[in-house]
Amino acid sequence: MSGKNLDGGSFRDKVATVDQSGKRIWIFPQKPVGKYYNARTALSVLYLVVFFVLPFIKVKGHPLFLINILERKFILFGQIFWPQDFFIFGLGMVLFIVFIALFTVVFGRVFCGWICPQTIFMEMVFRKVEYWIEGDAAQQRMLKNKRWDADKIFKKGIKWLVFWVISFLIANTFLAYVIGIDELRQVISEPISKHTGGFAALLIFTTVFFFVYSWMREQICTTVCPYGRMQGVLLDKDSIVVTYDHVRGEERGKFKKNEERTIGDCIDCMQCVKVCPTGIDIRNGTQLECINCTACMDACDRMMAAVNLPTGLIRYASENQVTQKKKLRFTGRMRAYTAVMLVLLGVEAWLLASRTDVGVSILRTPGQLFQEQPNNQLSNLYNYKLLNKTYQDKTLELRPDDFKGSIKLVGETTLKVPKENYASGSLFIYLDKTEVKHRKTKLSIGVYENGKKIKEIHTSFLGPFSAN
Repeated sequence: MSGKNLDGGSFRDKVATVDQSGKRIWIFPQKPVGKYYNARTALSVLYLVVFFVLPFIKVKGHPLFLINILERKFILFGQIFWPQDFFIFGLGMVLFIVFIALFTVVFGRVFCGWICPQTIFMEMVFRKVEYWIEGDAAQQRMLKNKRWDADKIFKKGIKWLVFWVISFLIANTFLAYVIGIDELRQVISEPISKHTGGFAALLIFTTVFFFVYSWMREQICTTVCPYGRMQGVLLDKDSIVVTYDHVRGEERGKFKKNEERTIGDCIDCMQCVKVCPTGIDIRNGTQLECINCTACMDACDRMMAAVNLPTGLIRYASENQVTQKKKLRFTGRMRAYTAVMLVLLGVEAWLLASRTDVGVSILRTPGQLFQEQPNNQLSNLYNYKLLNKTYQDKTLELRPDDFKGSIKLVGETTLKVPKENYASGSLFIYLDKTEVKHRKTKLSIGVYENGKKIKEIHTSFLGPFSAN
């Protein structure tokens, strides 16, 4: 519950969306109006266009983006990646986490308010639909509290139907990123009996999205998402966040026309609280529920302009900028995160640059010893597996690199690898006994395409304990 501290100020000791009995308090935020909201709307339109259009974009007949977890196939910017490239993704995720940490240390939760899909869809799509059907915050509250008559049934029914349709569109788009737009067309157009799994996935995704945006809403940000709790260890007094200038604003007091104001600039109008989508009072300081959506900034600026007081009472600023008038400085922690990020970025760039279009593994067949061959030779049996990561069929050749011997395929004359597919088989490597100096002799095998060496593979050759 809330109360008073020893100085008479208010403090906050409960979650804004839960009452004293633990029951959820439903949030009915007023619709924001202002330059920041307009900027967020413009960015959201661009975001939504990219989200819904991207699955339809193809490069040479292939998706620009595909995250096919089921087949372990990933396409980014037209480049295909397979499980063998997963270490690149793993490092990329670490790089992303470090970037988020650095970005949060410097700019707080700007990502949450401006880029996060949860915020974009909730505030810029579903919330707007709600305003359109049920009216403003006061009308929504009245509708929720009134009995179930024809008007309430009609409005709630229409809203939930529109929510379900939007959720269905999001689910289809989301699935298109997973299985591809062509496969999705088949799931939609062909009988359900042919695509039971795809239809079930669509239904599950639609239901999840509908549940999130019709009931969970801000609870995703305040309860489910761990990012808000990361603020406690990431933010410091130099981090730029949505901040109430308490030095200028306190002591609060109602505005009186034609008065000569001798107290703080905060007129205690509560507009910053009424527009907050998570129900907090930004004047209580940085809180885990704050998603930096800037709705309170627009509301405060509008009220300050109305009473002829300077705007910016709530603005992007750090604690040190408010209390000590310090400019943003590059702290030691910021430098440390930046250094780690640059190192990881360099390694990731090197891995991408050195990545080849063909994956090759050559391993000695388990349980097989060397074989004596005519002409004073020894042979080892190997299993090979080739992965073609490209959209064209490939014909490859294996040649000895650092040894005098020969490589012979079993049952094949050439190594043909279909596009986006595997090829596997067995081969023999023949060496003169004079070349075998150790129990295990290290060998290097070159992989060639059209006479050009594209990769080098290392393996070992098993020989007798004593060879001459």
